[in-house]
Amino acid sequence: MSVLIAIPTLDEERDIGAVIETLVPFAERCSALVVVADGGSSDGTCAIVRTLAARHSWLALIDNPGRFQSAAVNRVVEQFGDSRTWLIRMDAHSNYPPDFCDILLAEADATGADSVVVRMNAVGHTPMQRLVAAAQNSRFGNGGSAHRNRGHGAWVDHGHHALIRITAFQEVGGYDPSFTHNEDAELDHRLIRAGCKIWLTARSSIDYYPRASIPALVRQYFKFGHGRARNLSKHEMKPATRQKIVAALAPAVLCSFLAPIHWIFALPAALWGMGCVAAGIMIALDTRDPRNFWSGPIAGLMHLAWSLGFWVQRLSPSAKAV
Repeated sequence: MSVLIAIPTLDEERDIGAVIETLVPFAERCSALVVVADGGSSDGTCAIVRTLAARHSWLALIDNPGRFQSAAVNRVVEQFGDSRTWLIRMDAHSNYPPDFCDILLAEADATGADSVVVRMNAVGHTPMQRLVAAAQNSRFGNGGSAHRNRGHGAWVDHGHHALIRITAFQEVGGYDPSFTHNEDAELDHRLIRAGCKIWLTARSSIDYYPRASIPALVRQYFKFGHGRARNLSKHEMKPATRQKIVAALAPAVLCSFLAPIHWIFALPAALWGMGCVAAGIMIALDTRDPRNFWSGPIAGLMHLAWSLGFWVQRLSPSAKAV
């Protein structure tokens, strides 16, 4: 089976070399084509890829004028996809096991899936990044999302993108390049609607490096919420229960400004704060690291940023009513 591997990049000099080196045995054994689509890196990302491409004929570097991941993968498939069967999407800010690609192909063969998705485990290089990772790995932080927690293999509606049959990707039109975030869930919705099957494998997972600062994390989750609201509006869907709960957070916090009128207006925000403290205690106990207490408040901040992004999009003039 011919494989095309797409790696979107934007200032990924820290990790891109390790990701490519992980692919060397598979690419040489299976004649895979690995294409890095760079969105205009200002660091040494492109220089690293060019150096490696000089040693490996199966590695190529192309420009991604659209900058974002959705546009990057679309561009790779447009230029190289017609002669290939499978597309594997890999992210430069992640760590992959050596047998990652082999397992994806084996799972697709065994299940007949059109797409195989994987679970994510957040890890950190720095103290702050490790706190963020603990928050994202907790059920309080991830809302019990299937691809963020351990479990058995299962048919799902969404997961972290890994393997997609190129004909299925092309038939539904690829990623919507106007989505800067949540483009994977938006594509999964169209795949399911087209009759494609998505398998969440339990045989492999990836280590993901989250944002390493609070401002960057807040911006990311604001965009996640914004993207989710756009997805719901585009396809006229209702949010899932866990999304409704998180979406209610920003209005609840705003209500607290009415506390001078009556104390009950402060109750929702107070309950949220207590929940963050309780979550921090549970995360610290689960990880056996008292420093991870702060992951509870960090998870709460993630939720608040998501909720704000959600409502900014939902209340914008261009949003369609669900």
